[in-house]
Amino acid sequence: MRIEFRLVDVFTDRPLAGNQLCVVPDGAGVPDALMQELAREIGFSETTFVTEAAADRYAMRIFTPGAEIPFAGHPSLGTAFVLASEGRIDGHAVQSVASGEFILDVDLEASTAWMDQGMPKLGPGAPDLRAVAAAAGLVEADLHPGLPPQVVSAGLPHLMVSLAEPDLLGRARPDPDSLRDLLGGLGADGYYLFFFDPDSNHASARMFGPGLGLLEDPATGSAAGPLGAYLARRGALQPGRMTVSQGVEMGRPSLLMVDVSETEGELSVSIGGGVTIVGRGHFDIPA
Repeated sequence: MRIEFRLVDVFTDRPLAGNQLCVVPDGAGVPDALMQELAREIGFSETTFVTEAAADRYAMRIFTPGAEIPFAGHPSLGTAFVLASEGRIDGHAVQSVASGEFILDVDLEASTAWMDQGMPKLGPGAPDLRAVAAAAGLVEADLHPGLPPQVVSAGLPHLMVSLAEPDLLGRARPDPDSLRDLLGGLGADGYYLFFFDPDSNHASARMFGPGLGLLEDPATGSAAGPLGAYLARRGALQPGRMTVSQGVEMGRPSLLMVDVSETEGELSVSIGGGVTIVGRGHFDIPA
């Protein structure tokens, strides 16, 4: 079996930065177990398999090295960009994944893609602040006193954890076992550690997801959009655009853009960023 793939960097304006993605544009005939094995073989945060594509919509499945997941941000943008660049979809299309349908917009000339995430769902808080901090190798006093930890989801739940000072982000040392226990108890998949500067509307972040097979992710669109919603609901961010830097500690600097809008008291968010196709190839799998 020969399986074609594309290699893409997302949330960056240059190759060899941002978050890596492997896209299998013709994945309908790939068996489920092989999808997982190929995702483990390529070793990126996510690999996507497009199972159908038409001009105005497409469907795909998303795998980390450790598990299939219902939704993710950079795989959505990167896959849409690949399909649009190859004429498989228009620049405006609906993406169908396990968690639902999302609208994607691709600008090939600008090398960007955007996704409407709607209104992320606000979930439970995490009252044990000591345990929340310890899971990242920090102490309770390192957490922002006015922005308590809370689970937020736009299709994949993340625990938002705000820091009191920006330099604490680089000092974080995640404990995989503690993170699994903490996130499992809250029904979350990711731990989104961040510092937000309200003067610049900019956040610096790191994401840990050991349960997904990702100790750390260089850019997480499924968390950045919910972060915008979380900050807006907490009164720390006014509707408009914020930016998020991620991946610096991994040597994969990424920049995510988040637009927060409000209509008749209802918030919605969209995320976007640069996308570049850096390679293509194929897997040869014996029958």
